[in-house]
Amino acid sequence: DFLFFWGAVFLVTTTLVALFKKENKELIPAKEETKGITDTYRLLFSIIKMPAVLTFCLLILTSKVGFSAADAVTGLKLVEEGVPKEHLALLAVPMVPLQIILPLVISKYTAGPQPLNTFYKAMPFRLLLGLEFAFLVWWAPKVKHEGGFPVYYYAVVVLSYALHQITLYSMYVAIMAFNAKVSDPLIGGTYMTLLNTVSNLGGNWPSTVALWLVDPLTVKECAGAQGHSCGTAEAAEV
Repeated sequence: DFLFFWGAVFLVTTTLVALFKKENKELIPAKEETKGITDTYRLLFSIIKMPAVLTFCLLILTSKVGFSAADAVTGLKLVEEGVPKEHLALLAVPMVPLQIILPLVISKYTAGPQPLNTFYKAMPFRLLLGLEFAFLVWWAPKVKHEGGFPVYYYAVVVLSYALHQITLYSMYVAIMAFNAKVSDPLIGGTYMTLLNTVSNLGGNWPSTVALWLVDPLTVKECAGAQGHSCGTAEAAEV
C-alpha cells in the first residue's frame, strides 16, 4: 500500500510537471560544450586523464572502505540476532527529520574555501561508529529476553544511528560541495556528474565486497556433529 500510494503520487506529479511546466524561451541558451553522446564521453575521458582528477578519483574510490562492513552488514546482523525487521524499519522514522536538517546545518561549514575539511574531520568519528555497530551486534543476544529487546537497547540503537547519520552527511555534503567548487563552469554538468558518479561508486563497491565476504569470514560451529567443519555452505548444509 505504501509503495502503491507513493508510486501513484510520483506518476501524477511528474505528469503534471510535463503538462504544465514551460521552458522560458526569452533566455538565449548558452552555447553547449558537447553536441552528442560521443562528444560527451570524449570530454569525460579528457577530464579523467588530468592528474589531479585521477588522484582525486582514486582517493574517493577507496576512502569508504573502512565503513563498508558497518554500513552494509550491521542491519542484517541485527536481524540475524533476533531484532525484528519491522522494529528496525520504525527506527528509521526518527532519522527522516535529521536527514532533512543535517544538510542545511552542514552546508554552512562546507561553503568556505576548503569544503573537504569537514570530510576529514568526520572520517575518524565514522570509523569509530563502525566499532560501535559491532558492539551493538555483539550486545544484542546478551540483552535479548522472551519478550524481545528492552527499550534501552532500542534507545542506544537510535542514538548510534543518529550519530552515524551526522558523520555520513558531513562527508556526503562536503564531497558534493567540493565537486561543485572544482567543476569547470563551462562543462559543469558533465564534470560534476563524473565526480559524483565516482563518489557513489566509492561507496557502493566496498559495500558489495563486504556483503560477499560475510559468509567466508563468518566462524561457524556444528552442533551435534563431532569433528565436522561448517566452513563452507556445502558443509553447513550437510
